[in-house]
Amino acid sequence: MQVLHDAPLAPLTTFRLGGPATRLVTAVTDAEVIAAVREADDSGTPLLVIGGGSNLVIGDKGFDGTALRIATRGVEMRGTTLELAAGEVWTDAVARTVEAGLAGIECLAGIPGSAGATPIQNVGAYGQEVSSTITEVIAYDRRAGETVTLTNEECAFAYRHSRFKADPERHVVLRVRFELEDAGGLSAPVRYAEAARALGVEPGDRVPLAEARETVLKLRAGKGMVLDPEDHDTWSAGSFFTNPILTGEQFDAFHARVRERLGDGVEPPAYPAGEGRTKTSAAWLIDKAGFTKGYGTGPARISTKHTLALTNRGAATTEDLLALAREVVAGVREAFGITLVNEPVTVGVSL
Repeated sequence: MQVLHDAPLAPLTTFRLGGPATRLVTAVTDAEVIAAVREADDSGTPLLVIGGGSNLVIGDKGFDGTALRIATRGVEMRGTTLELAAGEVWTDAVARTVEAGLAGIECLAGIPGSAGATPIQNVGAYGQEVSSTITEVIAYDRRAGETVTLTNEECAFAYRHSRFKADPERHVVLRVRFELEDAGGLSAPVRYAEAARALGVEPGDRVPLAEARETVLKLRAGKGMVLDPEDHDTWSAGSFFTNPILTGEQFDAFHARVRERLGDGVEPPAYPAGEGRTKTSAAWLIDKAGFTKGYGTGPARISTKHTLALTNRGAATTEDLLALAREVVAGVREAFGITLVNEPVTVGVSL
């Protein structure tokens, strides 16, 4: 277990932002993770758990406490069952399942971060969510002081949400188990219209696994959503805002604002979200409110490739980023009456 004091945290995040931690512990085994968590809890020391740092906004003052970087490794495949240590690099794990001929997470290729973070956020993209393949999450329960195994149902998955996100101080994810599909080298049915168009198939069709993965990687790269240290459009947390889910009444009011602002012939994106709710597009809202690709003149700007990504152009501070985020939130609220919610976890700061 490596321990550093007054350690920079910015290099551990994809934004490359944030001040130092009083203490940084790097754990490479589950036992080390649990020991570090117990030590912090027993001493009443604030604890910040860091995986791949791809969904994290840390304040410029840093973190006054123990930052625990989970660097555990381990990939085990038994038939169609996959078990990943929390510290495994997610993109590498997806590649290995494709090479093994197993379907279910191939459209989640290119998403930065660690395997242990995927159930927390219920990571999803291009028509797939990890909640559809996760069977169990092994975690350390800080309240009970023991390791527990939570079933898919017990994880309480929802859109970009889970019990881990609802109660972030309780569990530290150690391992994640998935049940994938052997479809003879083919992908899961392609659900996302953009992916289907790029693949030249109809939604619901299957394609070769490698083709599905490569197509998703190309789509993501075109939006600056695949990490590249030379490309400042990828110095981000990916999608900075979640897609709003509206009640029927809220959507009607939103629709009226759209007609008033953009004209009767404009229809906003609308997707069924269950129980009489409708999901609309945060990227569409941002663009139509006047925040186009590349918006901004300072060191933090909207990506030149995707309106949903806020980026560090190389010399930004966290406050620069938050100022841009607040401007976007205020502009969308004024234009359409919808308040966007940030997707990344904030530490020591808030919108």
